[in-house]
Amino acid sequence: MKKNIVIGLMALTLLASCNKEKTVIKSIQEYNATMQDKGYHFGDKIALPSDVTGNAESISISFGDKESNTLTIDPKFFTLGENDVTFNIKMKDGKVVNQDATINVFASKPEQNLTYEQVAEYPHDPKNFVQGFQLDGNTIYESDGQFDQSRLIKYTLGQTQPIAEAKPNPAPGTQLVEKIFSEGSTIAGDKVFQLDWKNKIGFIYNKANLQQIGQFQYPTEMTEGWGLTYDGKNLIASDGSSNIYFLDVNDPSKVVRKIGVAGSEMAYGQINELEYYKGFIYANVWQQPVVLKIDPATGEVVGRYDFSNYVKLHTKGSDDVLNGIAFKGDNMLVTGKNWPKIYEVKLK
Repeated sequence: MKKNIVIGLMALTLLASCNKEKTVIKSIQEYNATMQDKGYHFGDKIALPSDVTGNAESISISFGDKESNTLTIDPKFFTLGENDVTFNIKMKDGKVVNQDATINVFASKPEQNLTYEQVAEYPHDPKNFVQGFQLDGNTIYESDGQFDQSRLIKYTLGQTQPIAEAKPNPAPGTQLVEKIFSEGSTIAGDKVFQLDWKNKIGFIYNKANLQQIGQFQYPTEMTEGWGLTYDGKNLIASDGSSNIYFLDVNDPSKVVRKIGVAGSEMAYGQINELEYYKGFIYANVWQQPVVLKIDPATGEVVGRYDFSNYVKLHTKGSDDVLNGIAFKGDNMLVTGKNWPKIYEVKLK
């Protein structure tokens, strides 16, 4: 009889322990879902529900190979944008419960609404599905996308006829998951670098004649190829997430560092075409009429340009969207996929 009572008590204790674990997991999941949209700012405390703290002996957060026992949004551990973490909760009975979460950290200052004035416009071939866009001297270098049509071209600003073009040609033995689909491109010295969308490879060309001279593999951190620019030291790439990657220009398969892109109220996902100019990264957000001005040190969005006036003229569906940024002196050139115009605007 006593044995049965002991077994019964043990079963009840085990059941209570399991119920507490389920309560903690459910509570922290609901809390994280709420906070993912609301976000945090540096210095904020992570105020977990009492269902979690009341049943925990200790709580820590792990970030890859780092771990912190302080439930504070500390820039030593967190970056702006999305942070994938694991909550490690040691229960009072000694068991450890782990729960993955995404913690969004937003900038402390609201991004400015920046203005501009149009000063000129130029023709753009409406057949070009522009994915990368740079001006060097008076020559446009453009990455033209789409399956079976991808190419890199150069032409004189004000004209539309290419003076040179090349089709990306994967090296023998390259295993492709999709046909080549050209994405972002940039000039670095005497070379032009170009990304592919799905195959996690990029191509290198001689800038003078667009002869292909190399190929590179993406770093494992990058899921796809979207935008590309160069800051004079590193290639800077986007993969359609809220992250921007700084790559070794001599070995683009290596990530030097990365940043998350965030404003004061949101992490900006689907970062696409990029351009670096005078200490800032300019980026468009796919299918949105905006260009972001980003601090490359932190990922903070310090300003936004709204190009809705041009988007209303040229965007009729989901494909023909704003997607070209270049600089002509201190003025910005903007265009889009299959747009017939390039606009030159003076930034204010």
